[in-house]
Amino acid sequence: MFFVNLSRKVDISMFPTFEKIKELADRQGISINKLEENLGYSRNTIYNLKTKKPNAERIAEIADYFNVSTDYLLGRTDNPKIANSTISKEKIDFKKIAAESMSYDGKSLTDDDIDLIAAVLEQRFKNRD
Repeated sequence: MFFVNLSRKVDISMFPTFEKIKELADRQGISINKLEENLGYSRNTIYNLKTKKPNAERIAEIADYFNVSTDYLLGRTDNPKIANSTISKEKIDFKKIAAESMSYDGKSLTDDDIDLIAAVLEQRFKNRD
């Protein structure tokens, strides 16, 4: 005979997905029931995520609906943005990046250092094209 302990409580922090979805729905001013309706899910499908392991297909559908990453819904990251595999054509301001974040051997870079680094990087990228 097998015995199952049904009195064991489920730690909701194991499944943060429902809370993330609820937060996103609240931001858009829709209820969970309305979200389920919009996605074509049966009633309580999303509420069941409080205690059940999420289905990968559903998580992907919900992530697409809110335009967030599945990792965000699963609590793997706090960044809701979807990783973009395309390279941005936006011009990078090397001087600004260097000035805000660079140091060498624990010492802050001088303006001349920053100008030199920016010039080298800009020339390098121009030659690559």
